[in-house]
Amino acid sequence: MSLRLLQHRAVDGTRSVVLADLGVAQVLLGVASVRELAERAIAAGTSLATTARTCPKGAEIDLEQELAAGRFLAPIDHDDPAHLLMTGTGLTHLGSAEGRDKMHRDAAAAAHQTDSMRMFLEGLEGGKPDPGAVGQQPEWFYKGDGSQLLGPGQALEMPSFAQDGGEEPELAGIYLIGADGTPFRLGFALANEFSDHVTERHNYLWLAHSKLRQAALGAELLIDETPADVRGASRIVRDGKVVWEKPFLSGEGNMSHALSNLEHHHFKYDLFRRPGDIHVHFFGTATLSFSDGIRTQVGDTFEIEAAPFTLPLRNPLARAAGSDAPVAVKVL
Repeated sequence: MSLRLLQHRAVDGTRSVVLADLGVAQVLLGVASVRELAERAIAAGTSLATTARTCPKGAEIDLEQELAAGRFLAPIDHDDPAHLLMTGTGLTHLGSAEGRDKMHRDAAAAAHQTDSMRMFLEGLEGGKPDPGAVGQQPEWFYKGDGSQLLGPGQALEMPSFAQDGGEEPELAGIYLIGADGTPFRLGFALANEFSDHVTERHNYLWLAHSKLRQAALGAELLIDETPADVRGASRIVRDGKVVWEKPFLSGEGNMSHALSNLEHHHFKYDLFRRPGDIHVHFFGTATLSFSDGIRTQVGDTFEIEAAPFTLPLRNPLARAAGSDAPVAVKVL
């Protein structure tokens, strides 16, 4: 069974890290966050899995029971949210061009490929370079800092100005930058890379606006393995009934880019190798309810599940409080 780390908050607010290994989930004594555990591993020159397994163990817990009680946080965070960056790549999966191309083709001349299709085909051709070589760079976007990161059960809020709030079932890579600027991949999390597809469809140059939103991570951080073939399901539940459901694929075996190529094109920037920072990087998807003509509604619940993760990621959709009135800037 896969090795997983979870961040838990007890009824009294006490934080702890839980190691789920061989069907047993136990609290790790003397460690309050995954980031702290990872820093220990880097300092000791050992793997995160070894560091977790050698920690003193406390009480066993029931993962499903604690998830239902809302005791799990996102599996990574930072004391200073400004030092956690959320970014992502798109058009990275073998089926990812179809939905995006459908979104944008009406805005392009019929005789020409859309930019989305061109980018997808370039990635298909050059996204998995030979070892030691640099491949084609992917689409890249910024989603925000740690203040935008949610855990399981928390509501994904559409801003007051948003046109839509849609799910994107994905894998996210979790990274910690070491003291010498080396990016360390801690593991992978199940993710909902929440976006505004109506805004994006209006004009592809508004992609940046459509992505600057919250995102949610499942409770589990998968460590000590790189899943090549992830198969799961994404669904929307409305008034207790499933109104849309579709399987989704992820993992490098189902992608047009190698993970190492996506990682290179993110961390090639010095800005993203600042010691102590956490990075949550979303690797893209090929499955969107929006592509099937579904319009989400406030009160809907997004459900995403996929092996080797054992817990589902569920988040309700809400509308954030706020006003559409212009933001006034004061002149000093």
